[in-house]
Amino acid sequence: MKNLNKYLVHQSYSIHNTLQRINDLPKELTMFVIDNDKRVIGSVTDGDIRRGLINNIKIEATIVEVSNPDFYYLKAEDIQISTIKNLRKKQINFIPILDKNHQLVDVLNFDVQHSKLPLDAVIMAGGKGSRLMPLTKDTPKPLLKIGGKPIIEYNIDRLSGFGVKNITLSIRYLGQQLIDYFGDGSNRDINIDYVTEDTPLGTAGALTLVPEFKQEYILMMNSDLLTNIDYEAMFEQLINQNGDMIVATTPYEVQIPYGVLETDNKNVVALKEKPTYTYYSNAGIYIFKSALINSIPKGQMFNATDFMEMIIAQGKTLLHYPIVGYWLDIGKPNDFKKANEDITHIKF
Repeated sequence: MKNLNKYLVHQSYSIHNTLQRINDLPKELTMFVIDNDKRVIGSVTDGDIRRGLINNIKIEATIVEVSNPDFYYLKAEDIQISTIKNLRKKQINFIPILDKNHQLVDVLNFDVQHSKLPLDAVIMAGGKGSRLMPLTKDTPKPLLKIGGKPIIEYNIDRLSGFGVKNITLSIRYLGQQLIDYFGDGSNRDINIDYVTEDTPLGTAGALTLVPEFKQEYILMMNSDLLTNIDYEAMFEQLINQNGDMIVATTPYEVQIPYGVLETDNKNVVALKEKPTYTYYSNAGIYIFKSALINSIPKGQMFNATDFMEMIIAQGKTLLHYPIVGYWLDIGKPNDFKKANEDITHIKF
């Protein structure tokens, strides 16, 4: 995980010493001043120091002389998407995230991260990828490379870019290769855990193998998707519409090559010439309340479609989010070929 100490400076530090600390930061030019209890009491930038020196504050003075006590921050226990969007709009690019004791637990850097979603993620990565043989004979499908990078790595990097810190991979076929490749995720400033399906549990059954979730909402997805979906917009729709679960969808158009009669019993009430109808297909990405996992049968085959049917049967709210950007399910050789052709044009 991130070394947060590099962003912290004690209130007793001099301006001179703090300048040295700021100079050691690669890009971020903001530090946070802490008291003896490690509570963050202010922020300081090189600009704050420069203005202080111009106003004749001595360089040997303590850093609190030039720090800003009225700084923007996010509460770790109450991160609101509306607040994040407002900070982006104000072009405040570096925000501390503080716990209930006002101690630093994370930072949000909009230069490298798009958002901070309060989600845990589960990626289903245990399939054999039989339709992609012989490519998957010695390599699990999630590790097949698109543009020189494994398919699943695009998904992990995108989740991380939206602030998702805890990701569990459900593995089975050649799963050790995934463990060897990603490890615990610490080199990416995230936590990666693994659960192993001893027998196939479908596209949702492995959720019951995860011992603990830290967030109230879970994002579940297939590992063989290539997409630049906006996870923030999808999650925001779920929250704003008080949904229990939301599924990402892709539009599928069917053009009828004939005139279509619309009838009411035996009567023709309208005529449409060669109409096009739009349907929405399941895109293999879901966000839902973690409490719903308690209703999933353990140790049994249970697919995402079963999950959605269960939600409907229980009278809960199932929403759908149409993907506006790029999406491709890499299930067949032609899909793999197309992904490698498209990858240089996709904006992640």
